[in-house]
Amino acid sequence: MASCDDSFDIIVAGAGPVGLSFAASLAKSDLKVAVVEQQPFESLAKPPSDGREIALTFASINILRELGAWDAISVNHKSPVQGARVLNGSSPFALCFDPPRGSAEPLGFLIPNCRIRDALFKIIRSHHRVQLLCGHSVVAVTNSPKGAVVNLSDGRRLTARLFVAADSRLSRTRDLLGIAADINRLGSSMVICRVRHERAHHQLAIEWFDHHQTIAILPLMEGESSLLVTLRANDANRLLALDDDLFLIELTDRCRGRLGKMTLASKRHIYPLVTTWAHSFWAPSAALVGDAAVGMHPVTAHGFNIGLDGQKRLAHGILTAIRNGHDIADPDMLSSYESRLRLRAAPLYHATNLLVGIYSNEHPAARFARHVGLRLGQYLPFVRHGIANMLGR
Repeated sequence: MASCDDSFDIIVAGAGPVGLSFAASLAKSDLKVAVVEQQPFESLAKPPSDGREIALTFASINILRELGAWDAISVNHKSPVQGARVLNGSSPFALCFDPPRGSAEPLGFLIPNCRIRDALFKIIRSHHRVQLLCGHSVVAVTNSPKGAVVNLSDGRRLTARLFVAADSRLSRTRDLLGIAADINRLGSSMVICRVRHERAHHQLAIEWFDHHQTIAILPLMEGESSLLVTLRANDANRLLALDDDLFLIELTDRCRGRLGKMTLASKRHIYPLVTTWAHSFWAPSAALVGDAAVGMHPVTAHGFNIGLDGQKRLAHGILTAIRNGHDIADPDMLSSYESRLRLRAAPLYHATNLLVGIYSNEHPAARFARHVGLRLGQYLPFVRHGIANMLGR
């Protein structure tokens, strides 16, 4: 029998940005929440840079502001995006996305992933109802309509009314819950680094579907950008293994000198690309949030935005259930959460996968089709609106 110190209302597996956001969304309630994370406490308290810049929509910024995280991030780490350009191969044509005429607001902001995690971690640490269990992993979960029993790698046995998986797109806890998922290993990897460069970026983000590669240039401070190059896995590993000088020479060549002379401003990182779609977002006394539910392709930069929206929906359902005197693991509430999240995420998920399929196809007919598609997108309002939504407008 678990001791009272091992009994919780909600147990969250995973202290990534979505898991921390979810715990923060509940922190002011009377719920007793545990967040289980296999990384040590020191890694959460001082998260290292992982190379990833998170593109935040204004809806996501508002969520982070409500949690107190947005104002906790230094203005020096908030890079405004004043416009976006989508390019295809060597064509000089660009599909353009800019703020509405007369608007003083940018399209969105780029924030380092580690800075978001740091802000959310500090919020969690300030609330005594949320307990961090660091350096441990979940090794077993038994869930039923009566609740969940969670076994940790250190031998502890926890109980909760609701268990929430927020670990990753290759979620171990999703498997332990017996929830299947479509997992698509794309055979490609993304190499990421910050570079300083001689040409101005004018705060414009560029998504460039070039032949046999995709390049994203994300504007940071003046004269500095985050550069993301997506290649087949073997080519990405070869690029990563080059020394700094050869690496920069090849980057400059791949970018066709678009940024001018470049120097490295960070370490290099590599991420294999995997997309996931869980067959269900809930089970008795359990739910999935973030990448454990929907693992988006990064091309439209919407993964965290969807995850942040999803955790807010689940937290709102739980808090509403409490106010109405209902169970926080009520199946009708969890089913409603799933329906709303699917309605929000499915169009983006499937449209993004279709977009990636079209723009990674090197057949001449596909090249022509995507060139025509971008031209149509520039002049047909309904196409532009749909693509703008995918890009986070």
